[in-house]
Amino acid sequence: MSIVQKNEFGEIIIADQVIANIAGRAALESYGLVGMASRKIQDGIGELLGLDSLGKGIEVHSKDGELIIDVYVIVSYGTKISQIAKNVMEQIHYSVEQMTGKTVSKVNVVVQGVRVIG
Repeated sequence: MSIVQKNEFGEIIIADQVIANIAGRAALESYGLVGMASRKIQDGIGELLGLDSLGKGIEVHSKDGELIIDVYVIVSYGTKISQIAKNVMEQIHYSVEQMTGKTVSKVNVVVQGVRVIG
């Protein structure tokens, strides 16, 4: 479901994939985040996605004109998961609202795995 904004000149349509890419780029700016994970866990292992597929780790829903964004991530071992999740939520909330002009009501962070960076 895309976002449609109407003005006196016509319509602006923002696809969910665009919102997912904005959210993915914003999430990667958070300290302690290794990367985006696939939305489906196979064999209990979160698959790390590359930069070209950021949107695959994000689901965008629209309810009553507000956005709900689900983010699937992999975090760095030894970091405080709750703080990373909070930072990701804040980054995505701010970036998506600033770039789209739409209200983000929720950002849900699902931690799919923990990786050792070395």
